[in-house]
Amino acid sequence: MRPFPRVVLTETEVQDAVQRALAEDLGPGDVTTLAVVPAATRARARLVARESVVVAGLAFAVAAFRGLSSRVRIEPEVEDGARVGPGDTLLRVSGPARALLTAERTALNFLQRLSGVATLTARYVAAVAGTRAQILDTRKTTPGWRRFEKYAVACGGGRNHRLGLHDLVLLKDNHLAALAAQRPNPVAAAVRRARRACRGLPIEVEADTLTQVRQAVAAGADLILLDNMSPARLREAVALVRGRAGTEASGGVNLETVRAIAATGVDFISVGALTHSAPAVDLALDFEPVRRHRAPRRS
Repeated sequence: MRPFPRVVLTETEVQDAVQRALAEDLGPGDVTTLAVVPAATRARARLVARESVVVAGLAFAVAAFRGLSSRVRIEPEVEDGARVGPGDTLLRVSGPARALLTAERTALNFLQRLSGVATLTARYVAAVAGTRAQILDTRKTTPGWRRFEKYAVACGGGRNHRLGLHDLVLLKDNHLAALAAQRPNPVAAAVRRARRACRGLPIEVEADTLTQVRQAVAAGADLILLDNMSPARLREAVALVRGRAGTEASGGVNLETVRAIAATGVDFISVGALTHSAPAVDLALDFEPVRRHRAPRRS
């Protein structure tokens, strides 16, 4: 079984998110900029990386600057998914100084957060290189930012799992506990009901034990979530499945353990930390001096 298609953001959702963020920050007006910067003042600046980064979210930065003035000129130097180092330029902006100053924080907030997710994802992807395992995201996302953060995971080389509760049947431990009295076993009963009610949707079963792994395979699950299993137990589970379903390892995954988990032969490794614990990266908007033209000397 393959993960779901990569999240592709629309221009409308980017614009809507940026407009809400600008309104939150701006309120009735940027009092500092309006007080000290004349309306006719022009400026130019570079948005630069202060550390090694995988870029994600450039469209949000562009929308932030252009949302303050249509006269802002933007020159991207890289694309989302690019790897940049300290001092590298992501984009250049020029135009009304007031617009650049007022949009600065909103542009950076989106870029720093989403590039942080992409950068952390890339570290996990690199850690499992050469194995069959693919890194998956989860639903442990910032409310309202799920599509943005999953997009960033894809920019970092990860794969998107389900977007929400609607696009995959995931039978977790509590679902199975609620069906404890069902025969022949809760897993078989749950899969049977899900197949009947959710035609066309893939079905994943969370398994805490090898017995549940056997039951999930017998029931015809498309994917089996091997939860909080040791590498030795994961190898046993993969051997039991024998390719009859996809296998996903989850729980206890970090950059120190992910390689050993991948070496067990699982197809996927889901990592909640990609979105719930990714640190924002260090980016900055550096204003450049504006050259003043000297008046010609009189002879």
